[in-house]
This record gives sequence, structure tokens and C-alpha cells, in this order.
Amino acid sequence: MIKKYSIFLIWLMAMVLVACGGCKGPVPQDDPNPQEQETPDTPDPADLSLIKQSVPVTDEWVWSGKPDITIHIVNGNATDVKVGVSVRYATDKKKEVETVADSVVIPANGALDYKTTTTRALEPGIYRASCFVNNKAARHFNFAIDPFKIESAPDKQSDFDSFWQTAKDQLAAVDMNANLIELPEKSSATRKVYLVEMFSVPDDPEGEPVKIRGYYCEPQDGQKHPVIMHFYGYDTQGSKSKCECPSGGSSQYAEFYLSHRGQYLNNRPASTANPGVTEDCENIYGDWFSYHFGNADTWYYRGAFMDVVQAVRFMATRESSDMTKLFAEGSSQGGALTYACAALSDYPCAAIACNVAFLGDYADAMDIGGLAAETSKRCQGSMTKEEMLRFLSYFDTKNLATRISCPVLASSGLQDGVCPPRTNIVPFNNLATPQADKQYIFGPEMGHDYPKNWSTKMWELFKSKM
Repeated sequence: MIKKYSIFLIWLMAMVLVACGGCKGPVPQDDPNPQEQETPDTPDPADLSLIKQSVPVTDEWVWSGKPDITIHIVNGNATDVKVGVSVRYATDKKKEVETVADSVVIPANGALDYKTTTTRALEPGIYRASCFVNNKAARHFNFAIDPFKIESAPDKQSDFDSFWQTAKDQLAAVDMNANLIELPEKSSATRKVYLVEMFSVPDDPEGEPVKIRGYYCEPQDGQKHPVIMHFYGYDTQGSKSKCECPSGGSSQYAEFYLSHRGQYLNNRPASTANPGVTEDCENIYGDWFSYHFGNADTWYYRGAFMDVVQAVRFMATRESSDMTKLFAEGSSQGGALTYACAALSDYPCAAIACNVAFLGDYADAMDIGGLAAETSKRCQGSMTKEEMLRFLSYFDTKNLATRISCPVLASSGLQDGVCPPRTNIVPFNNLATPQADKQYIFGPEMGHDYPKNWSTKMWELFKSKM
């Protein structure tokens, strides 16, 4: 009986379900068309890979008081997207200044130039900006604030002038004994090219004079001509590479391309076939900067600076040289030698051009970095920092600059990690040259290189003073 009743109950429930048509419940009174009702789709989240960001150069990245940075943001999504934007500011000495953060909506399939700056005016100096969009780096770069107001006072020792006069007096006692070897394959009817071999100060006051070399270009018209001195950067080419020898060129100038001690023509074997060189030469100075580091009387750059003075003295012996129109130029190490030429030469320069110059503003460089600072620290030995900076002050271009009053063209690569921009700007700011006679070129994206218009600007300056 119970079994029959259970079967009947199951059959009854099945009939009820069939009669209801499998309905899910009562239809809501405010939904008259349940058959057309759809569940709304959940919007897809923004595809952050379609967010692109960049930071273009504006105002050469040189400003007064506050930066004016533009971050260009592109949204490849079909919907508006809100992004986070932040810029972290620090000094070139790696001291944090502040981080400025914000958010901005980028329109669908559109772009936006977002402008940002600091919350307060910045002191004159070189700074680093690190720009981010949604925590993704857009760009890291250095910029300048009021660079010509950056101050780093000269730290010359009381005997700075007498130190260099003693070196020049020692040079005067050396027999230059210049030997000129004509290079017919490089010469023309209007201009002869020579290899010059001559002697300069010993590495040690008690040592023997050092032979140095250079290429000399002499006009052949019997007239006096402006003199242009060319100085080289650090010799990174390797002792087996051939040195460039000038040929052709203008017969309007008397020119000298100096290979100072231990570099270029003075450290290659004769087998490299540098024109005119028949003697095997060897570098005894290691990486040059480290040679006798810490001893001002025997350090490498004391001798190198005197090589510069000797090269100018050689040019003064030539009938074709008009020493009232003396010009000098160089890049990197050559820029430092150019400063030395203008500061220490027996003859005043009419104008000089120093590109991304080496050997400047050591006191600040120790906190910034760069080749000179890092090599100095490696060679410091038992010297205190104060002792090391006292030694280096004799050779610092910011101190040499105080002896220079001629027109000057100088430059910095704002992204230069070898000779950081502050170490170039400070010597420029310390020049005795009138403001109207000073020109400075910034390469906003440039590292340790030449600005695109450097050569043009240099020749414009030189020709204006001839």
C-alpha cells in the first residue's frame, strides 16, 4: 500500500512540473517582455599595453626656476582610460628633491600632452627627472635650472700662480730642438704639412726632457696668418691604430695638431705608418690620469699642460704665424688642454672653443661621478679628500678659467656621464671673459659628444676675431 502511494505521489509531482512548463518563478510586474531580457556584459578592463608614453625635449631642457616637462600619453583603447602620472626629481648629486604625482584621463583612441612641474622653484643646478605613467618609466633625463647662476667658487691655492710660473720657467730652460719633417704626400703648393718633433719639460724635475710630436700646417704665401691650435681627447684608439694626419685644408691659417706626451703619435710603433714617424714610441704613463697622481710637481697633467705651452712657443718661431690672432680648440681632454692654453700660454688667445671639457670642478664632481671623479677616488690611496682636492685644484679648469678673458665658446651634453654638465658649466661661469663674449651650447639629449652645430659655431667665432 505504501509503495503504491509513493509511486502515485511521484507521478503527480511530474504532472505539475509539465503543466508549469519548467517556469522559474513569477514574472516581475515591471518587466512585460521577459523573453527579450538579456544579462548586460561586464566591460573589459583597459588594456594597459595600449597606453604609450614619451617625453619630448622642450626648451632644450633648460629652464629658469621651475621645469616645464611635457609627458605625451597615447591611449589605444576604445574607451577613456584614467592613468597615474608621477615625476621624481633629484639633484645631479643624487639628493632627492620631491616626487609629484597626479592622475589624468586619456580619451579613447586619443592622446594628451600632460604638463607637469615642481611644487616650488629650484635652486640653480643640474637635476634628474624620472617620469612614470602607471608606474612604467616614460623617460629619465637630466635638465638644467638657471645654469649660468650655478656657483662653485675658485679654490686656488695661495701659490697657484707661482706653481705654474715655476713650471713655465722650467720649460724655458729646455732646448726645444724642433725637428720638422716635410710630408710631401700631405702637402700642396699653397700649404705644407710637417711632422714636428720637439722637447718639453721632464716628467720629474730632475729627469730628462720629454719628446713630443705634432702635425704642423704652414701656408706658403709668405704672409702672416692666424694660428689655430688643435688638442685631442683621451687616446682611446689603441696604440696600434693610425693617427689622423691633416691634409688639404685652408691655406689661410697656420695650424698645429698636438700629440702631447704619451698619447697618439707618442705611443705608437713606427709600423703603424703614421706619416713621418720613424721611431717606435711607447706609452710609459699607463692610463695617464693615474700617473704620479697626488704629486702636483710630477703628475701627468703638469707635463701635458706644459706640452701645450711649448707647442704655442713653437708656433711663435714660425714666420707664417700671427701670434696676435691665436685660437685654440678641443673636445673632452682637448677641451681641458684648450683652457690650459688660454690660461698658461705666453701669448693671449683671441678666442677658444671647449667642447664637453675634462678636468673641471673636482669638488662637485666627487659627488656627481664621471671619469675624473671615479679615477681620482681609485687613485686616492692614503690621501684625505681634502688633501686630494688641494692637489687637484692646481689643474682644475674652474681655477684656470679665472685667468682667461678672451671670447669663449663652450658646451655640455646634458646627459654626459663622462664629463657631467656641471663640471663644464662651472669653469664657464668662472671665466673673466665679459658676458657678451661668452657662448654656451647645450645638447639636451647629448652625452659625451659634439653638438650638431658645434663646428659651425666655432668657425663663426674664430672668423669674427681674425
